[in-house]
Amino acid sequence: MTHRIAPSLGRFLAAALLGLAVGRERADAAAESAYLETVKPLLTRACVGCHGAVQPKAGLRLDTAAGARAGGDSGPALRPGDPDGSLLVQVVEGSHPGIDRMPYRRTPLDPADIGRIRRWIADGAAAPVGEPAGVFVHWAFVAPTRPPVPDVPESTGGPGAGTPHPIDAFIDDGLRRQGLRPSPPADPATWLRRVHLDLIGLPPEPGEVEHFVAHDSPAERRRVVDRLLGSPHHGERWGRWWLDVARYADSNGYSIDAPRSIWPYRDAVVATLNADRPFDAFLVEQLAGDLLPEATLAQRVATGFHRNTQINQEGGIDPEQFRIESVFDRVATTGSGLLGLSIGCAQCHDHKFDPVSQRDYYGLFAFFNDQDEPMLELPGVPAGPGPDPKAKPAPWASTLVLSERRQPRTTRRFVQGDFTRPAEPVDPATPGALPALPGRPAGRASRLDLARWLVWEGNPLTARVLANRVWQQYFGRGLVETENDFGTQGTPPTHPELLDWLAVELQASGWSLKQLHRLITGSATYGRSSRARPDLREGDPLNRWLARQNRLRLDAEIIRDVALAASGRLDRTLGGPPVQPPQPSGLGAFTQSNREWQASPGGGRFRRALYTRIQRATLHPALAVFDAPDSFTTCTRRLRSNTPLQALTLLNDAQFHELALELARRMAAGPGPEPERIARAFQRCTARRPAPDETARLLALLRAEGSTGPSPTGPTPPDGPPAAGWVAVARVLLNLDETITRE
Repeated sequence: MTHRIAPSLGRFLAAALLGLAVGRERADAAAESAYLETVKPLLTRACVGCHGAVQPKAGLRLDTAAGARAGGDSGPALRPGDPDGSLLVQVVEGSHPGIDRMPYRRTPLDPADIGRIRRWIADGAAAPVGEPAGVFVHWAFVAPTRPPVPDVPESTGGPGAGTPHPIDAFIDDGLRRQGLRPSPPADPATWLRRVHLDLIGLPPEPGEVEHFVAHDSPAERRRVVDRLLGSPHHGERWGRWWLDVARYADSNGYSIDAPRSIWPYRDAVVATLNADRPFDAFLVEQLAGDLLPEATLAQRVATGFHRNTQINQEGGIDPEQFRIESVFDRVATTGSGLLGLSIGCAQCHDHKFDPVSQRDYYGLFAFFNDQDEPMLELPGVPAGPGPDPKAKPAPWASTLVLSERRQPRTTRRFVQGDFTRPAEPVDPATPGALPALPGRPAGRASRLDLARWLVWEGNPLTARVLANRVWQQYFGRGLVETENDFGTQGTPPTHPELLDWLAVELQASGWSLKQLHRLITGSATYGRSSRARPDLREGDPLNRWLARQNRLRLDAEIIRDVALAASGRLDRTLGGPPVQPPQPSGLGAFTQSNREWQASPGGGRFRRALYTRIQRATLHPALAVFDAPDSFTTCTRRLRSNTPLQALTLLNDAQFHELALELARRMAAGPGPEPERIARAFQRCTARRPAPDETARLLALLRAEGSTGPSPTGPTPPDGPPAAGWVAVARVLLNLDETITRE
């Protein structure tokens, strides 16, 4: 007897089978993605050192999934679909009866990493078909392409959000996949202070806060961002970001640490960022401005980027040794600062983990081995907005630059990195694992060729590294947390598609940093509240998926700038030689050359901290205690520590005590009743009015310490010393956690 299936049932079964096939295909694609983005970097970091292509231990190779399936002396390392029965899982967990826990004599994998391996195997251990044996194509070595923006529901973030912002689409899609919900928007005053500190490094004035709170809207927010991006103080804020990478300092380093003149380079960086010159052109000039056709004075000044290396002036040294030390520094800075790779690790031997050979290292070394290091004399330009006709003529300034030699040096590989053991000659060349120089320049490649290669659209790293580092400034952590290591030992991106989208968008915008700032600050993700949430303590304790904003303690320089602005003493003059605000005496006694630190007179002592003299061996204590870099090497991310010394500095350091006196004098001489005077000062520090209980506590402190000054019947005269109570209140306000934190 023949059974026939009804046509409608047949169509249903066909559709069901097709759905199962499509579902299986999507699951396999997801598993392959998990392997490439998570499992393979993990195995490369922990296992490939012993189980790679070269003499694999126990015959086991883990540089490809096929090698893991084939296994070694003990059989296959994994059984797809069966994590408990997989040898790989057993040895990393330490549960195998006959094999020691792996990695051998190294830190065990943490449970989260083991869980990722388990999930990948449980899902079938899928990997790309034809994955080359022994060849590791790391995600960061493939040029980014613009991914599609996820199709997600309308963002819930800011007033009148409308169509989802591209950044919010990527972030909210990730939150949905993690089963998390976004936080609500921050209140208007918090957002305004946040964007002021992020874009110009200064807090908003109370009048600006009151106007914005009354008129908050998407259009008003765009106007605020455009106004801040157009401020000359924007370049000061973001100039410091770049000067960290450039290891900028006003002294030579080493034990003598003599002063140097290179501040025109600092001012040029500020001016370039204010003008929003295309950042690819900026980078070319930083590395090779002197080699551009008919190079301008500004382009030659830009080469100070690689003159920020230390200079040893001790007697009896070998000058060639320390010249080579400077070249080593330039290679390492170019590697970690621009390419996001630990290329410096290949100075003495082939890189242990990344595909960077020692010969690759000296190929880059050769680009920086053909320069002289002159001092460039500049026409005198007055430090302000315009020269005073009654003032004396401005001195002529000088700055350190690079200049290409007419006769190039012969570069040789150094055996074990020892300059006294030269080996075979090496020509300038880029690392073999990355795309070759475009156009294959005829003859010997130059530093200008290298600079153009760095910003070439075929270079997979530079745009990603820069986009990630800008993102890091706004959220405290990059999409790639190891912002200076995009190699196999670095952490994979939490949002790889967003990172690539930002990198391609940066290039497509003509390398406009200001456009990138607009994109990020215009997103609901940026504008969310930073308040901690109980549900995130379990679901995302480190806030990697950005359900909320991060509270960030301000950088050392901005902490001083906020205090200057709150006290009313901020001198907003742009540029000029470094200044010296007050600091504790006796610091020079710990150095070879005990130089007296003479505090700058007049308005100079109230300049922004960007202009404070950076003395490498004796960094200003108020900068050092708040984690400012020492400028000995490139700094791509500042630490944020929390120590008692920070509170003691804010309370007792000479410059902060001086500013507390100014703020106290402002309160004591101000109009209105005491609660109102306290409220205005509180708002200058935090951008919000104090709550009633906060006002009550500050009033109690004021009265306990004494609120009357020389005149018992009225406010203190503007020139008179403030009473002890007002000083106590001012010291508290400048020391509030909220004052030194970007909410």
